[in-house]
Amino acid sequence: MLAALAACGSSPKVDENNPEKLYADAKDDLNTGSFDKAIKTLERVEGRAAGTLLAQQALLDMAYAQWKTSERVQAVATIDRFIKLYPSSPAMDYAIYLKGVINFNDNLGVLSSISRQDLSERDQQASRDAYQAFKQLVDSYPDSKYSADARLRMDYIVNSLAEYEVHVARYYYRRGAYLAAANRAQQALRDYQQTPAIEEALYIMAVSYDRLGLPSLRDDADRVLKKNFPSSRYLRDGVRVPERAWWQFW
Repeated sequence: MLAALAACGSSPKVDENNPEKLYADAKDDLNTGSFDKAIKTLERVEGRAAGTLLAQQALLDMAYAQWKTSERVQAVATIDRFIKLYPSSPAMDYAIYLKGVINFNDNLGVLSSISRQDLSERDQQASRDAYQAFKQLVDSYPDSKYSADARLRMDYIVNSLAEYEVHVARYYYRRGAYLAAANRAQQALRDYQQTPAIEEALYIMAVSYDRLGLPSLRDDADRVLKKNFPSSRYLRDGVRVPERAWWQFW
């Protein structure tokens, strides 16, 4: 009887492998920025709570933590696994949104201030992937609380992609590859007609055709430029040549 009373009076032992307890620990680590530690704990949560809403939440939090540790590929893979395992999840809109955010990166980090590299000068595949995720979100969940922000990011991405095409066209023009410059500028004009970058694209087309000895095509591009941008600074200043950064040797 005394032994039984002693057992009843003792504090209950906390199960350290309990999924809810593990998840609470992981959330504490997420809140304090201990993302690597949180990832390991969330992996345990997913394994012990497989098939439950807690496992779904653990996967989403894991993708977020992987993104915060700059493991973009792993984060996207985790989101894709979530989408495959839980296609009817009530958090699907957030999952798609998070996939877009993971691929969307408008901050080059500290090196950007040193190299002066512009967003439009990088490879844009991640931006295209982000755009597709945001488009899927707004098409499938137009009333989601994440859709308004997704639409803003889509506009930003389109402008960035257009700037990238013009950046490449400008690169070719400065090196005397006038046909390649005209073709790349034309691609920007064809794919991104409503963006600010088409002003420079039209000018690069006009001057490239002029260098190629194609007056008819030059005049067509020049006419469209003057009609849509009568006060264009490119008509006055020419093709923009940015100041070289320290890492550029050409």
